[in-house]
Amino acid sequence: MHIGPIALENRLFVAPMAGVTDRPFRKLCRSLGAGYAVSEMVTSRKDLWNSLKTSRRADHAGEPGPISVQIAGTDAAMMAEAAQYNIDRGAQIIDINMGCPAKKVCSRWAGSALMRDEPLALAIAEAVVAAAAPHGVPVTLKMRTGWSAECRNAEKLARDFERAGVQMLTVHGRTREQGYKGQAEYDTVAAVKAAVRIPVVANGDIDSPEKAREVLAATGADAVMIGRAAQGRPWIFREVGHFLATGQHLAPPLVAEVQRLLLEHLQEHHALYGERSGVRTARKHIGWYVRALPGGENFRDRMNRIEDAREQLQAVADFFDALGRCMDRLPAAAPVLPDEQDEHEAHCGSLH
Repeated sequence: MHIGPIALENRLFVAPMAGVTDRPFRKLCRSLGAGYAVSEMVTSRKDLWNSLKTSRRADHAGEPGPISVQIAGTDAAMMAEAAQYNIDRGAQIIDINMGCPAKKVCSRWAGSALMRDEPLALAIAEAVVAAAAPHGVPVTLKMRTGWSAECRNAEKLARDFERAGVQMLTVHGRTREQGYKGQAEYDTVAAVKAAVRIPVVANGDIDSPEKAREVLAATGADAVMIGRAAQGRPWIFREVGHFLATGQHLAPPLVAEVQRLLLEHLQEHHALYGERSGVRTARKHIGWYVRALPGGENFRDRMNRIEDAREQLQAVADFFDALGRCMDRLPAAAPVLPDEQDEHEAHCGSLH
């Protein structure tokens, strides 16, 4: 699997999710079998590049390559400048966001709203490719099947983007109108794959090893991208990888391993965000880890009242110590996707 000249470890990708796929989360998923991870979206607005939120999103210290940065905006020249800015700061791949369905993003005609303005979408792709090409940096693009059921134009746009020099496309199998509701459809992804020669990645509702195999077979896609199902379950990548290679399932992770992974994740999260912000923003991650575990809901409620980093770490350690006295491994359970509130927070981050 390649993106332009860059070889990837495998065909299991972490989806960019605002408020979730920061550096600690990307590193965690990569350590657990993901071959590629894309950053949270970074605004193309120059006046916001020095903001605390953007500086954290552009932090790649200690992250394994390739470093992929997703940029979002509505002006071709500004998007080209944003590509240059991030390349100067270590980006090895630039990804263009034309897939975010959030109202506060689409209301500015960014994200998936760009699919309604095909000339502008193409102009942005051409400008970003032109800015990245002199540095040998490939450009990728993430989009939806279209704006609405009546306006599914991913196949046409895919051909345009390929001609513009985009070197990989990711297609989420929903329209912008659907948001994250209903079921993802993969026929459009298959049509895009058949229409272009560059790699195509399938995204949407991939929450199990069986579903990954099914989607790859149905679409002919070169890779799958997993988002919500990795929240609180980052080991899904090694599970999918093992299943695709052997047809066999891995045993659920040991409770002691999950405790170690979560505590290490929290420590790096606190270090990136600082104690006050880090404790609060870590709550969603903790909630995702424990949501399907015995006593998880009660623990989640108690966790949301903790304001101290050491207390948060100790509470998590105690929870998993108690769980470990009852079971060696996590229970084998059906996949649980985040509820509406978590889903909104994960996917509807601001451009700032």
